[in-house]
Formats: sequence, structure tokens, C-alpha cells
Amino acid sequence: MTPLLTFQDLILGYEGHPAVHHLDGVLEAGSLTALVGPNGSGKSTLLKGIVGMLRPLGGRIVCSGATAEEIAYLPQQAEIDRSFPASVFDLVSLGLWSRRGMLGRISAGDRDDINNALTAVGLKGFQRRGIDTLSGGQLQRALFARVLLQDARLILLDEPFTAVDSRTLDDLIAIIRHWHEEKRTIVVVLHDLDLVRAHFPATLLLARHPVAWGPTRDVLKPENLLRARQLDERWDEEAPWCHRSEAA
Repeated sequence: MTPLLTFQDLILGYEGHPAVHHLDGVLEAGSLTALVGPNGSGKSTLLKGIVGMLRPLGGRIVCSGATAEEIAYLPQQAEIDRSFPASVFDLVSLGLWSRRGMLGRISAGDRDDINNALTAVGLKGFQRRGIDTLSGGQLQRALFARVLLQDARLILLDEPFTAVDSRTLDDLIAIIRHWHEEKRTIVVVLHDLDLVRAHFPATLLLARHPVAWGPTRDVLKPENLLRARQLDERWDEEAPWCHRSEAA
């Protein structure tokens, strides 16, 4: 397979405090990868580094297969202001920004694309609903419709199954499988390891330091999960930097 992203001794963090330490590895084009680890282990930080919201404190990310416009990023629901006076149509139409710009005029064809995306995620007829009226599952469906419109080569999803019911979970998993069949590259932050084992062929286990990365059946072995918990308990929140030997 062809590398899409290469991490070279990558360190990411906030105000000089690392949250992801010395990550090396390759994300292959067309791969479907779960990103797992304890709370605060650097999972969301890594996605923000990939999308360009954070600059590395050290090392680098080499992107050889997707431009910034070809990356779709779905943040955690907690980061979305649901009080903003926007309709479902408005929210989903943001997926057109790479083609139309933030202030570009929406054509009749664009409206058809938006309506088709809403139908694909089970929200036909929701165009005029305010986003503040949606349930957690409905909002997540609308966000997936926005990603559908982006038609991205690299898709980053941060805890996309939070506050969704079982039917919505099944529908969203089906969409992710469809993206994978289309050879898109997908990284999903998850906590449910049974879900990871059932649907994700590759996994990166983080505890700020990378613990294991590869086939899910190998990564999620008890000894790796134990090491992740032990590493998570050892990190000093106030430590300004780190060395490879600290995580050995």
C-alpha cells in the first residue's frame, strides 16, 4: 500500500506541554484505523495535528497523498456550539466549502447534493430543522452528511458514536464501511474496544507515547492494554519535555 501520512518523531502538545510523544509510523492510503487509549492520552490532539490545528512541538507530519482541502475532520460533539442559530441545511452545506468557499453561492446542483446526503444518513425532510432541536444521534447523522459532501480522501472522526442509539450506530458504521470500500483513508477515535475488534482492521494504541500500531488483533492484546494503563498513570502533566527512555 501507499503511505498517505508519515509521522517522524512527532511531538504534539499545548503551551509547551507534550500530549503526544515521539510518534513514528505510516498511515497507509485506504486504511481504516481505530485510535484508542485512556482518556487524555493524546488521541484528539493527534487528529488536530493531522488537520493542521496544532503545529508540532517536535518532529513532523509528512502528508504525501492529500491536500488540506482533501481532509475531512469531524470533532467531538462537545466542541460544536449547538446554540448557534443554524438549520440542518446550513450545517451540512459547510461540506461544500472546498468547492464554493465559505461565502460561495449554493447552486441548484449543490442543493440536490445536500438533500441526497441527508437522505443517505436518514435525515430526509430535516433541512429546515434547527440544529438545537436535534438529538445527539440526529446531530451526528447531520455531521456525517457534511463529511459526505466534502468527498475527502482522508477522514478523521473524533468519538463519532457518542450519545447515539444502536440503530444510529449501525447506520454510521455502514457509512464508514462504504468509505473504506471507496479506498478512502479513515481514522476514528473510539473507546469501545469490542466495536474496534468487530469493525476496524487496524488500531493505534496511544498512552501519549505510542504503545502499539498494527493489526487490531495484535494491538489489543492484554499486555499492550496493561502497558497503556501503566504509561498513562506515569505521565507528569507539568513535564515540559520528554525523552524516549521515559516511556521504555
